[in-house]
Amino acid sequence: MKPKLIAVGRACAALAFLAALGGCAGLGKPLESPRVTLADLRIREARTLEAALEVVLRVTNPNEAALDIQGLHADLEVNDRPFAHGASPAGAAVPPFGSETLTLVMHASVIDVFRALVDLPRNEALRYRVQGRLRALVGGVPSMLPFAAEGTLDIRPQRPLGPSP
Repeated sequence: MKPKLIAVGRACAALAFLAALGGCAGLGKPLESPRVTLADLRIREARTLEAALEVVLRVTNPNEAALDIQGLHADLEVNDRPFAHGASPAGAAVPPFGSETLTLVMHASVIDVFRALVDLPRNEALRYRVQGRLRALVGGVPSMLPFAAEGTLDIRPQRPLGPSP
C-alpha cells in the first residue's frame, strides 16, 4: 500500500512542478531579436583567393533583460549577391534598451569582391543586407536570436563643402 502512496505523491509533485513552470513562463514578455546595423567595414587582409573584412555591427537590445552575447555568425550580401560570411566568439554585454558594437571578421571570395566592383559604375548606391544569429545568455538561459538588417550606402562622388569656384 505504501508504494502506491509514494507513486501518487511523486506524480502530484511532478504535476505541481510543471504547473509552476508554466506559470513562470507566462509572466515575462517574449524575447525580441536584437536590432543590428552595419557600423563600419574595413579590409583587413587580401590574399590571392580570399579577402578578410573587419565588420563592425551595432547591436541594440530592445528587451528588458541584458543580453550576454557569447558569439554570432552572419552573412553579408551586396547588391543582392552573397559577398562575405563569418563567425565570432566575440562576447559583449548589451544592457537592457542599450547598444554595443561587436567586431566580426568576415571572409569574402575574391570572385565575389570582383563581381561587386564590376557593378559599381552602374550603381549610385550599394545595397547591403546582413543577417545571422547570435547566441546570448538572457537571465542565465541560452538563446539563439536571429537578426537581419539592410541599408544603402551612397557611393556617388561628393562635392566639397563651401562656395564653388
